[in-house]
Amino acid sequence: MQLSGSAAIVTGAASGLGAATAAALAAKGATVFGFDLQASIDKAAGKVPQGVTLIDTDVTGADAVQKSVDQVVASGVPLRAVVNCAGVGWAGRILSKNGPHDLELFRTVITVNLLGTFNVMRLAAEAIAKTDPVDEDGQRGVVINTASVAAFEGQIGQIAYSASKGGVHGMTVPAARDLAQFGIRVNTIAPGIVDTPMLAGVTEDFRQSLSAGVPFPHRLAQPAEYAELATMIIEHDYLNGETIRMDGGLRMAPR
Repeated sequence: MQLSGSAAIVTGAASGLGAATAAALAAKGATVFGFDLQASIDKAAGKVPQGVTLIDTDVTGADAVQKSVDQVVASGVPLRAVVNCAGVGWAGRILSKNGPHDLELFRTVITVNLLGTFNVMRLAAEAIAKTDPVDEDGQRGVVINTASVAAFEGQIGQIAYSASKGGVHGMTVPAARDLAQFGIRVNTIAPGIVDTPMLAGVTEDFRQSLSAGVPFPHRLAQPAEYAELATMIIEHDYLNGETIRMDGGLRMAPR
């Protein structure tokens, strides 16, 4: 799959993994449309790379995502790649000294991380399926979703996040099977601890303790490394139905 001359959608594109991925795909010649909330887009003002257009989009809304996908299609550049990076990660235990886990918090995490990913995948896949195949195998496009190592080793306080990311991992094989008839591959990346804005407020000592827990290399992953892996998956035509851990060999402890 060649990115040059193709359109790509990246969710959560105003910062973190999404911003790095949008920049990497644009550098490969893709016309990138980044879906994110307006507040995040405003914060990214002046830092959006050439070839990337940010569009105010709530990934959990059917009409909102359809409108944004229609805008991508209207560009006239065939949509070939979708990378779902939008997500939230609030913590909470099932039962704590404050009582049971807040149900609305759990619902919100599931809605953004799992339903939002599915929503963008289903609507973007419809648009990709209407394009012409790019090779003799009938390939039309690629969807990459973002899970987490928490899908496999959720820590204390990660019940909502782990459930949402476990759901993203669980969609990978059936989504690849569902979309195979349209020539659309589906893969998932499960990052470990990545140095994104979510970690901006932690102390240097805590950052060092996180790094020390990674078998090798003893550091946090960089958003550019996620973007590099996403680009490789798009360009590797036989990679399908896989969840790939990007974690330096990390297996999360209970806390």
